[in-house]
Amino acid sequence: MKICSSFLLGCLLFTGFLTAQTTLSGTVLTTRGDTVIGANVLLEGTYDGATTDVNGFFKFRSDESGPQQLLVIYLGCDTLRQTVQLSGADLVLAPRLKENASALQEVVISAGSFEAASDRKRAVVLTSVDIAMTASATADIAGAINTLPGATRNGESGQILVRGGAAYETRTFIDGMFVQNPYSSSVPNVPARNRFSPFLFKGTLFSTGGYSAEYGQALSSALLLQTEDLAPQTTTGLSLMSIGANVSHTHRWKNTSAAVGAGYSNLAPYFALIPQSIDWIRAPQATGAETILRHRTRKEGMFKVYGSANHSLMRMNYPDPFQPTRTNPLSLLADNLYLNTSYRGQIDQWTFFAGLAYTWNRDSILSDLAQNKTQQSLQGRFTLSRPFGRDFRLKCGGEYLHGNYKEYFRDTNQTEFQVDRKEHYGAVFVESEAFITKKIVARTGVRAEYSGLIGKANLAPRVSAAWLLGENEQVAMALGQFYQNPEYDLLRRNTDLQFERATHYMVNYQRIRHGFTMRVEAYFKTYEHLVKTDPATYLSNNQGSGYARGVDVFFRDQKTIRNGDYWLSYSFLDTRRDYRDFPEKAVPVFAARHNAALVYKHWFSNLNMLFGATYSFQSGRPYNDPNTSVFNGGRTRNFHDLSVNASYLTNIAGHFTILYASATNILGFKQIYGYQFDTAPGPDGRFESRAITPPAKNFLFVGLFINFGQHYSQRNTTKNDVE
Repeated sequence: MKICSSFLLGCLLFTGFLTAQTTLSGTVLTTRGDTVIGANVLLEGTYDGATTDVNGFFKFRSDESGPQQLLVIYLGCDTLRQTVQLSGADLVLAPRLKENASALQEVVISAGSFEAASDRKRAVVLTSVDIAMTASATADIAGAINTLPGATRNGESGQILVRGGAAYETRTFIDGMFVQNPYSSSVPNVPARNRFSPFLFKGTLFSTGGYSAEYGQALSSALLLQTEDLAPQTTTGLSLMSIGANVSHTHRWKNTSAAVGAGYSNLAPYFALIPQSIDWIRAPQATGAETILRHRTRKEGMFKVYGSANHSLMRMNYPDPFQPTRTNPLSLLADNLYLNTSYRGQIDQWTFFAGLAYTWNRDSILSDLAQNKTQQSLQGRFTLSRPFGRDFRLKCGGEYLHGNYKEYFRDTNQTEFQVDRKEHYGAVFVESEAFITKKIVARTGVRAEYSGLIGKANLAPRVSAAWLLGENEQVAMALGQFYQNPEYDLLRRNTDLQFERATHYMVNYQRIRHGFTMRVEAYFKTYEHLVKTDPATYLSNNQGSGYARGVDVFFRDQKTIRNGDYWLSYSFLDTRRDYRDFPEKAVPVFAARHNAALVYKHWFSNLNMLFGATYSFQSGRPYNDPNTSVFNGGRTRNFHDLSVNASYLTNIAGHFTILYASATNILGFKQIYGYQFDTAPGPDGRFESRAITPPAKNFLFVGLFINFGQHYSQRNTTKNDVE
């Protein structure tokens, strides 16, 4: 219901693409004189770079100064490292690459992974700008991820659901550290947003399964976010939006950068203009602040600190859970604090990482019932990695997490209970990556975990591999076991449970060449020991099971249309599970058999404008109609959405300015996510129902983002700057 308070910071970082001081260009050839198409050319330690075109030509700008390391990376060639001096004058270079038959970066294990990496060492699918400028996403990471294959759009929650898995089965990690509450607090059927701006991150790895043994506690998917290093320059920014305002300042020194920002949002003025289906008593409002510190040490290590604090509240007349055609006043008061600090550096030949993360979150709901939930977690983590020769790399590490969950609940009969659960979770892992031949690479690993809360341990083996078929073309596979603790809400009555378990099998084909990306992946996933609840005693057990299988397709074309870029994704999903209070194995209400999205962006240089559009389709989702005898046998209508956005780049009083506007569902499709039914039949013997719909048919957003001290120059802007 609200735009992330750090969206301003992202837009100001976006200006770094437009205000560079030094232009680097040239043509990349091999030592034999062959043109190198699709080579990644970048400045080490920054996100400044480009990809060579069909003629081997590249061109990009950077605001860095002094001596810098230029890297030229291409599959099948030695990485070229060259020192360049950036002084503001144009540099014309002529890199020459030497072909190499053995390097760990030659073959990328891509099964189950969509990666967006600004260092461009691996296959880039989406960038931070892609995520921010995807129409229908409104700068929300989850919204953009939902346009990728494998993800199922879930409009009533706003969260990421992957390949038949529930929302809790996808976990978010920032710089390797687990994020306990990645979404803003909300109530059921009122969508939440990811708390973090996409521009905080230089790398985004969306795993649809089969992910590394380095991570755990996610049955279906891991969203791995790697934060930016040093900020490119000193900036001050102000944003005025249709839902609030933000201000931020970033200062850059030689080896250090620091940023602070604060924002306030209030949807009451917006709701006064746009009618809502929710009867709001007090529209959602929120205040937030964040701080970012980065420091590069003398030994080229990187120390990072990120902290954020948020306070939000809302009050509405909410559908009664037992008689959803009636409403009761309900209020939500939420507070969140998140701190993440990490260090990455070298110890002899080892790359060392250590991190510490703390989260505190409190949600207080008051209606004819009352619920107060407080969660805390403190996690410490370390990893060590090292190459042994050119064909083998080893990585190992461990982590410890102390968690505390407290809940107070009072039901409509004034019955009260309290829960206080403490977790002591530990894990270790070891993983190796080795070239079997010059075209085949394999990654094997094992992860061991122990949960003090349930008193159980597990051992999770994982294997993945890739085979290079030809230039920028490969097949990959992955299989492994994945465990996750039962949700805290299911541990209220008893903790005598096991880990839930999923086993993943997948194989894919990928080709990235000449501005085109093509991926096809087939998968099969089984579930064991899913938690079920006894409706009579409310006690939990591990007698649940299920499966998910399907095919995902992704195609992206960044070449055919001049100044245009589009991608198309499609997912077929066949899944059933028996868990929670299901009486039998059935398709869960959040799963759709067919999901598709078409995303388009176009840069109009003469108008200084970037335009985007997204069309999304989803086949009908199941719901349980107690008026019939088939459990979850109902189906909603098909979902359609056409959303657009536009960014206009200009100057106000000499300061660089972005005017941004977006609108969802511009054709006004009627969208239904499911139905709620009364728990008792009416006089006619039928159960009454209400449709679960969006709060409004459309969401409109307008923002003015001003970056003080910078100037926008149209002649220095190309399509690459806004991709």
